[in-house]
Amino acid sequence: MSVQEPQESPDPLEAAAQATRGLQGLSTELTARVPQLLEAMRSVGTGLELHSTLDRICETAAELAGARYAAIGVVDVEGPGLSDFVTYGIDEERARLIGHRPDGRRGLLGALITHPEPVRLADLTTDPRSAGFPPHHPPMRTFLGVPIRVQGEIFGNLYLAEKHGGEQFNDYDLHMVRVLATEAGIAIGNARLYEAATQRERWIDGSVAVTTALLSGGDADDALAVVAEQARHLADSAAGIVMLPAEEGGMEIVAVSSERPSSALGVLVPDESAVVRALLEGEPVLVEDAASDPRMITKLASGYGPCMMLPLQSGGRVLGALVTPRARGRRPFTEAERTLATQFASQAALALMMAEAQRDRERLAVLEDRDRIARDLHDLVIQRLFATGMMLEGAQRRSVVPEVQEGVGKAVDELDVTIQEIRTAIFALQQGPAEAPSGLRTRVLREINMAAVPLGFKPSHRFLGAVDAVVGELVGKNLVAALREALSNAFRHAGAGRIEVVVDAAARLADGRPAVRLEVADDGVGIPEGGRRSGLRNLRRRAESLGGSSWYGPGIGADGGGTRVVWEVPV
Repeated sequence: MSVQEPQESPDPLEAAAQATRGLQGLSTELTARVPQLLEAMRSVGTGLELHSTLDRICETAAELAGARYAAIGVVDVEGPGLSDFVTYGIDEERARLIGHRPDGRRGLLGALITHPEPVRLADLTTDPRSAGFPPHHPPMRTFLGVPIRVQGEIFGNLYLAEKHGGEQFNDYDLHMVRVLATEAGIAIGNARLYEAATQRERWIDGSVAVTTALLSGGDADDALAVVAEQARHLADSAAGIVMLPAEEGGMEIVAVSSERPSSALGVLVPDESAVVRALLEGEPVLVEDAASDPRMITKLASGYGPCMMLPLQSGGRVLGALVTPRARGRRPFTEAERTLATQFASQAALALMMAEAQRDRERLAVLEDRDRIARDLHDLVIQRLFATGMMLEGAQRRSVVPEVQEGVGKAVDELDVTIQEIRTAIFALQQGPAEAPSGLRTRVLREINMAAVPLGFKPSHRFLGAVDAVVGELVGKNLVAALREALSNAFRHAGAGRIEVVVDAAARLADGRPAVRLEVADDGVGIPEGGRRSGLRNLRRRAESLGGSSWYGPGIGADGGGTRVVWEVPV
């Protein structure tokens, strides 16, 4: 990555010398004010943060020219008007009463943008270019405006008003402020370079965080949440949203990071949307005001203003889309921000592809391992159990003691039940992800049967309410993932001998809304003080993203031993 070398800027001391050469007849007063000018130039040149530099220029210029008020209007490079307006001399309460700051599209400020030349007025209210003041604005008459150039281009204008004592701004003030504006241009140029480098560094760090999250082998939903969170933070937007293509067409919102709780997760944006069609074709979409743009067909857009929507594509394949909307009234995205966000989206898409390939390899390894376990169970374990059952049946026929016959008969029945459970586990092991049944009840049973193999026993289960009819696809998918997490925690940490699973589709939240509640209770060792709780945090985060909650309590062991995990969300 190459860094642009800063262009040569005029020497501020040479600019000061030129100003003094133009004031040969006024040298006495000028000589007295040169130390003040040099101190002002030194003050302006300190620091690299752009906005604090602008604040410092305003304050320094006001002190140098003896003005009560000062401001810098930053010219908008994207279009006519001002992109920023920094003031000095107006307190926060007065600024709040005034309301919107000048946009520079009309009046005297607009004229100075069109014709960036120094302006000095004894009474700005009588100037034909003046458009008046908004309510609560302090009275201003004397005025001095000087353009600020950065590397030869107009950056904005420095405005001074209301010279102390009611006097007018004189030639000394004009020349001093012009010299200061030259130094200000140099300081602003340095601050801009520093800000651009810092901004690039932040986006690079964000890309690294996303790549690490996607390739860590963790939960895919959590990794996509990291993409959304990083995008929101880096783009300074109100929300970060990740959308993936949906099987039925259009795009589904799969991850949301927002300043406020959002109901956007799981929303399907149909392919009738011109925005979705453009994104699926790999084209970025930029919207100035999402709330009023006719292309935005969902209700979610009503609360947002400028919006940047970028395809997540790599190798010519569109994997999804990244959306970063700002609140209404916020500034639009600059060209630099769009460029950095596009690079971030490309990096995230590449990481998504690599993560997908990594998961495919891991899935293949798991399927191969499952197939081996299934063969061993079928060829070895079931055959031995079957042979043992036949031996017991032979012993039962030969025995003449009724108690022995009854006991052996019960043992044979237990062996038959065990063989059936192992066959069920074999079927689950041999079932690929694409063959997963759609019913929630069946998917829960499949997870329970899968967990029986590493646990060494089958967890008991109960279903309450019309599980398949009440619970939707999004909630069902997350409930199964939560069950898998809870059973995995029980296997890895609990040391349990008994696990109970309850899925209650007739539950109610504390506020009375209908909900589905998942409970996984065991009789294990419980959660030790200071132990890891990453699995429980994942469960809570998954529930909260759907408007629900998750917590844990005493289990089903003696005296409340073990752990009971509760996960509930509205339906």
